[in-house]
Amino acid sequence: MKIQISELDNHGDARGFSFSPPAAALDFLGRIADMHLASTGPGAVRGNHYHLRKREVIVVLPGTAWSLHWDEGEGTPAQHRSFPGSSAVLVQVSPGASHAVRNHGPATLWLVACSSEPYDPATVVARKVV
Repeated sequence: MKIQISELDNHGDARGFSFSPPAAALDFLGRIADMHLASTGPGAVRGNHYHLRKREVIVVLPGTAWSLHWDEGEGTPAQHRSFPGSSAVLVQVSPGASHAVRNHGPATLWLVACSSEPYDPATVVARKVV
């Protein structure tokens, strides 16, 4: 399976949310060679690409409804799963799996992505899944 999805437990308190990735996600990533924070406006899509070599762990923060779209590699059907935006969701993405996030809600959607290799546009390949 090239995509693994898990909801993160909220360990927060009255001050707000607090989420930690499970050890298995950190083991999957290996080392963090790149990290970025991104927003996606209402109705917008971010992604529709795959990585040739790097593994990626994406954490979508709670806040608004959204959906994840992906495939398992060239020639496989696109799949999708919807989320209400009530919890943080961690997505592990293996090389070759195209992936995209669509914001279905009225507010900005925020995500944090960590990668096993530094960003190199030559290793990112467009393949539409939504």
